[in-house]
Amino acid sequence: MTYQELWHRLVPQYNEVEAKAVARMVYEIRYGLTLSDLLMGCDKDVPHDELEPLAVRLEQGEPVQYVLGVAEFCGRSFHVESGVLIPRPETTELCRLIARQATVNDRQPAPIMLLDIGTGSGSIAITLALELPQAEVTAWDISDKALQVARGNAERLGAHVLFKRQDALLPPDDNCCWDIIVSNPPYVCEREKEQMETGVLDWEPSLALFVPDDNPLLFYRSIGRYAMRALKPEGRLFLEINEHYGEQTAKLLKDIGFRHVAIAKDFYDKDRFVTAYR
Repeated sequence: MTYQELWHRLVPQYNEVEAKAVARMVYEIRYGLTLSDLLMGCDKDVPHDELEPLAVRLEQGEPVQYVLGVAEFCGRSFHVESGVLIPRPETTELCRLIARQATVNDRQPAPIMLLDIGTGSGSIAITLALELPQAEVTAWDISDKALQVARGNAERLGAHVLFKRQDALLPPDDNCCWDIIVSNPPYVCEREKEQMETGVLDWEPSLALFVPDDNPLLFYRSIGRYAMRALKPEGRLFLEINEHYGEQTAKLLKDIGFRHVAIAKDFYDKDRFVTAYR
């Protein structure tokens, strides 16, 4: 099956640009063929019987990251599979923000005690463990499947992260033990489903995505209260947020007692992150 044949089969599921991008990912990640290789006709050497099962799954709307078992994040390849949220490009900005601030502004002696709440595939925790060698990283998730995948990613990428099963809505009674807490918790309201792609709705775990319409700040309230106790003085909180609730999230943290609360935008110029100091 050629690249052209594959992307044409995917057009009913995607527009032409997306179909071509998905097809290129298949040939590059699974078979190591670059765009130049495809233009030279090297795709003709790929056995049809190998590619056909992948094509069928893609035609059914399954995300290409699940089909290939790989998602790229901050220049590294993370294993992902059904039941674990696929890391988003926007979240790379959150990691860069943390790494930059921790490297430039941190005045304390090593190690930096860092907690990632709701780690999923481990993308944030592992990235920060590798980018900040002075950090001791712990990561929580309530999903056993996510923790299994995250541990595998950490081992494969050579990152030292302590993974724990922990419900973010029922955090432990910790006090002054973290320098940095980061979280990309569920923040999509149920009413926003109609605006989302079917590939996300049908395949990605709702547990990692959605919050009730009448309680959109559910996780931020719990994480904020925990962080106010558990962060050390001058400790920092970094959150990825729903673009529609930036001001509300910032106000919530101010009301809890955080200082220097700020909203930061992602590369789409949308309110995407909130940072705060204890």
